[in-house]
Amino acid sequence: METHFPALQEAMAAAMPDREVFVWRDRRLTHAQLNERCRRLANYLLSRGVKTQQERDSLQGHESGQDHLALYLYNGNEYLEGMLGAFKARVAPLNVNYRYVEEELLYLFENSKARSLIYHAEFAPNVASLRDKLPQLEVLIQVADESGNALLPGAVDYEEALASASAEIPNIEPSPDDLYILYTGGTTGMPKGVLWRSADIFVAAMGGRKLDGVEFTSVEDVAAQAAASGGLSTLIGPPLMHGAAQWAGFYMMTMGATLVFPDVVEKFDADDFLRAAEREKAVTCSIVGDAFARPLIDQISRGSYDLSNLKVVGSGGAALSTANKQSFLDLIPGVMILDSIGSSETGAQAQNASTKDTGVTTGDFRPGKGACVVSEDLTRVLEPPSDEMGWFAQTGRVPLGYFGDTEKTARTFPVIDGVRYSVPGDRARYRQDGTIDVLGRDSVTINSGGEKIFAEEVEQALKQHPEVYDTVVAGRPSDRWGQEVVAIVQLADGATATQEDLLAEAGRHIARYKLPKVFIFRDSIQRSPSGKADYRWAKEQASTAT
Repeated sequence: METHFPALQEAMAAAMPDREVFVWRDRRLTHAQLNERCRRLANYLLSRGVKTQQERDSLQGHESGQDHLALYLYNGNEYLEGMLGAFKARVAPLNVNYRYVEEELLYLFENSKARSLIYHAEFAPNVASLRDKLPQLEVLIQVADESGNALLPGAVDYEEALASASAEIPNIEPSPDDLYILYTGGTTGMPKGVLWRSADIFVAAMGGRKLDGVEFTSVEDVAAQAAASGGLSTLIGPPLMHGAAQWAGFYMMTMGATLVFPDVVEKFDADDFLRAAEREKAVTCSIVGDAFARPLIDQISRGSYDLSNLKVVGSGGAALSTANKQSFLDLIPGVMILDSIGSSETGAQAQNASTKDTGVTTGDFRPGKGACVVSEDLTRVLEPPSDEMGWFAQTGRVPLGYFGDTEKTARTFPVIDGVRYSVPGDRARYRQDGTIDVLGRDSVTINSGGEKIFAEEVEQALKQHPEVYDTVVAGRPSDRWGQEVVAIVQLADGATATQEDLLAEAGRHIARYKLPKVFIFRDSIQRSPSGKADYRWAKEQASTAT
């Protein structure tokens, strides 16, 4: 199926106009209401001259012919409307990390060449400090919030912009080639804008495949499945500024689900999350790895929540340890833990399902369509069973490239035997049963004494100790080993585990040479709002500790 998001939304709105699609605080929107608001935003953007400038067929993979709309927002209906409204206007939306400081924001806005911006009023001072340095940023749309910040000069209020625009379908024809842009988090380097065709990302991660992995053949089929589902509620925990939340949200919309967001959006609040799940009778929820799992487990253990409707806890974007998977299974009767892996450059690649009956594992994934392992020198596709270490790769529907960067595009998307692959940098190998053992990102691999040690593998071993609340592992220079493994550890409240205790536990799961040489204990571990490890921060901690 070659389609685009405007066609999908129009089909969904026609099939179930009165079904709720969005719930946040006191805001409840049906498909028809959301669709109208997105049309209005699209027409407003077009009225300001924000549009497609050049068609895709005359461009290279790293180029964009569309104007770009940056979304500098917390979770809320405005984020979904910003994405879908942009698509309806044939404008490419892109995500802005609201944790960024001025220098990082300036880099992202310059790099993305954003011409328009939707932002919460809380961020108005940051926008004001940058706008003189960004002559291409012409259209400012400000979303009112509790901050009370005044409308910036030249900006328009979001609701006023929608009210001033037509509710009719925009008089343009979207294309399957229209761009979806996802900026990577930049935890191990500067953020990069990954360019996807809408038709490809829809299939790769946002609902274009049925549960059996087969692609839908039309948007009418998608809408019919959604309408027949009877409706269910799904709770989205991570911020929409990250791909994990966008993909989970769009995927569940194609299943006919109502998207529920916790009341607190500025940070992750476990009690607020669970109250929302209880109140809206959520059947599924989306989290990001251990950074979300551990506070939820602690809160469930000491609180009183009716989670009898919750059947699936979905996690993606960061590792979810076996210990935390088991805790969920122990605390929530009948739940399934669905651990997914993928990246901004691949879409969803593989899954690991855990139930009371199957038991739990972490790191081994059953590959989805197009997921594979390629050789270290990027010349061969490996076949299971094989002990050869290679790269976790994806073929089929993969991105066009990185915006404005020909070199990184060529490096990350190599051609092997005439077939184009996405190889973002995760080390992997096949297990004997055909599942894939994903060891972690090569950019945070530690080379100690000639041995490659994967940070995520050491982190998982340390998290087996019940008193480890969170941990991140980094390497630092060593006269003896070249690099040595350093573990930055946050213990649970009241915990008394020592370095020796942690070494003993980790030593039961990984080889001796992989064990940390140094432990640094901290009150908290710095992560992104989506729960991903901040390895730049970890390396700073490791380099400054004695």
